[in-house]
Amino acid sequence: MATAATSASAIANGLRSPFFSGGKRGGLAGGAKPAVVSTARKLVVSAAAGAPKKSWLPGVKAGGNLVDPDWLDGSLPGDYGFDPLGLGKDPAFLKWYREAELIHGRWAMTAVVGIFVGQAWSGVPWFEAGADPGALAPFSFPTLLGTQLLLMGWVETKRWVDFFNTDSQSVEWATPWSRTAENFANATGDQGYPGGKFFDPLGFAGTIKDGVYIPDREKLDRLKLAEIKHARIAMLAMLIFYFEAGQGKTPLGALGL
Repeated sequence: MATAATSASAIANGLRSPFFSGGKRGGLAGGAKPAVVSTARKLVVSAAAGAPKKSWLPGVKAGGNLVDPDWLDGSLPGDYGFDPLGLGKDPAFLKWYREAELIHGRWAMTAVVGIFVGQAWSGVPWFEAGADPGALAPFSFPTLLGTQLLLMGWVETKRWVDFFNTDSQSVEWATPWSRTAENFANATGDQGYPGGKFFDPLGFAGTIKDGVYIPDREKLDRLKLAEIKHARIAMLAMLIFYFEAGQGKTPLGALGL
């Protein structure tokens, strides 16, 4: 019962967060102040202290916040000061949007690889694979949709709860298939980059010593920047794939392959 209460509390805190209350945390009944939950997890800081801010228009010095917004200090990986709509003015929104960019980018990178490999293997266009018996996954569309909603809904709910209540999901009851739930904990301390033995088994951004994962900050920062750059390219690629699919074309077909 205590664990269920913890999840309910995390969801309630999430709904009362600045993200859902327009940047201002609402008060409680009777004028009581809400409890402040501190967390050691950081919102990804990678820029060196005192390093000059990078710009998406390096040759332009004027333009005010359009070119050099005050709310972007260059500390996020891949931060080149591009926020013409001012979406990141509120720190709570900025944190949420960076999390969303990471997740969408990672799925886009996976999708791009899957589209090329799937069509090259089966010859079936990616937008017809769900209904084609010759595709790699010959399931009906309702089956794919139901599986997507069930599995992704469960995983995304866990991620959403963990966003507001850090490390709340790295416990036995939250990962029932694993007897070593600590593998799912955040080993780097940075939001969106869990690392550890489960998420970095090859040790690209750290080493495992005496069974303990030790992140390498220099490698981790370099990989963060590389990942966000590739993620953004992949999201643009998927947008192009959608336009091509609307014309009945595929990426391989557009390349003449």
